[in-house]
Amino acid sequence: MNTKNSIYWKCQIIGWTLYTTINLLFFNLSFTTNIKDNLSFILWLPLGIGITHVYRHYIIKFHFLKTPLLSQSLIILVSSILMAILFFIVNMGLVKVLGIAEDTFNLLAATSKVLSLVLIFFVWSIIYFGFHFFDNYKKAEILNLRLEANSKEIELNQLKAQLNPHFMFNSMNSIRALIDENPQKAKQAITQLSNILRHTLMMHKHKFIPLEEEMNLVKDYLELEHIRFEERLKYNINIDTETKTLHIPPMMIQTLVENAIKHGISKLPKGGEITIDARKINTEYRIRIVNTGQLNPESRTESGVGIENSKDRLSFLYGNKATFLLSNYDNEHVLSEIIITN
Repeated sequence: MNTKNSIYWKCQIIGWTLYTTINLLFFNLSFTTNIKDNLSFILWLPLGIGITHVYRHYIIKFHFLKTPLLSQSLIILVSSILMAILFFIVNMGLVKVLGIAEDTFNLLAATSKVLSLVLIFFVWSIIYFGFHFFDNYKKAEILNLRLEANSKEIELNQLKAQLNPHFMFNSMNSIRALIDENPQKAKQAITQLSNILRHTLMMHKHKFIPLEEEMNLVKDYLELEHIRFEERLKYNINIDTETKTLHIPPMMIQTLVENAIKHGISKLPKGGEITIDARKINTEYRIRIVNTGQLNPESRTESGVGIENSKDRLSFLYGNKATFLLSNYDNEHVLSEIIITN
């Protein structure tokens, strides 16, 4: 039993025991009672726990805790009335079956009892919804703080690793070599480098961007690297239409592509090929990056920071709805795969 369930059951048992005991105490002080009279009050304990537990089940099942506050208020009010009526009817039925019911039915007394029960269930609902509201608020606040700190760290790492002096130097040298040979292509390369710079400097302002926008950046990056590696770098991009609007953390794919080139293809004399594939399968979005190369302890250590940042960002933003996998695809290729459940 986890901590929340433990707290829930302790509160249930203590709360309803206290409520039953207080009513039983006042009843015995006010009237002359017998065992059967006391038994009718003792039935409140399992009845109250049972009804509220079923109520909790439906709260979780229909995600009432995620509805707007106004809707929650209406749910609490209506549910409190329904539970009070149900409690009264079931309790009356039980005491009749056990032969401890009163001979006469007093409408005024019944109404008064139902209204008092409405108040009890209303307080129970307020406590339950309030606890989860503040718990979720606290979690969201912690998550935002962690995400902000992680984003800053990632931004600094991106500026140091992805737009490091070596990358800039190599890109500018490649462009300079093109100026006389192919001025048009040199202009295009300058535009691509500008896009990467602008995108990286703006990344801290967005938690998510569409996959299509991310892939435009990746294409610019691959084109610049292709100028440097020439025939040693080949790439294929296959993006399904359904996945283009998928929102992902900025520069997530670009980081993985850079790792593929830096720790895989650049170390091979003949170079290699990168294939980026994104598609939707049922409720899952799968983004796969397959590159020539092999994982080994050295390459895992070198690319560890970027990979761990990718895992952390996915975890912070998607929770258990996202998975990141990195493994040798076969004897000549490495697979990086992001799986996001809708």
